Amino acid sequence: MRLLLIWFINAAALFAVPYLMHSVTMSSGWTALLAAAVLGLVNALIRPLLILLTLPVTFLSLGLFILIINGFMFWLVAQMIAGFHVASFWSAVGGAILYSIISWALSTLLLSNDDGKA
Repeated sequence: MRLLLIWFINAAALFAVPYLMHSVTMSSGWTALLAAAVLGLVNALIRPLLILLTLPVTFLSLGLFILIINGFMFWLVAQMIAGFHVASFWSAVGGAILYSIISWALSTLLLSNDDGKA
């Protein structure tokens, strides 16, 4: 149940990004659900490999290269999903940052802390 809620939170965050950035478009809520699922899979399967391969660059940039990797993942999913369009790579980097912030905020507000700690 929690995984389904996280998926909906991520889809809502992805659906909100075009309202804040005009260079990112989303055709429907169904597209946002599909894109959130694909983005989750891409981040789970491809992102760790890219982080490992670019570790020296990430180290030299003090971790800022992770933002480029996140933007690339966002852009890659936009290329894969019809109805989800990102105007440029730098728009994808900005969209990924915005998506992360919105997703974090919604998760903080909607998901309860179940481990009993404050």
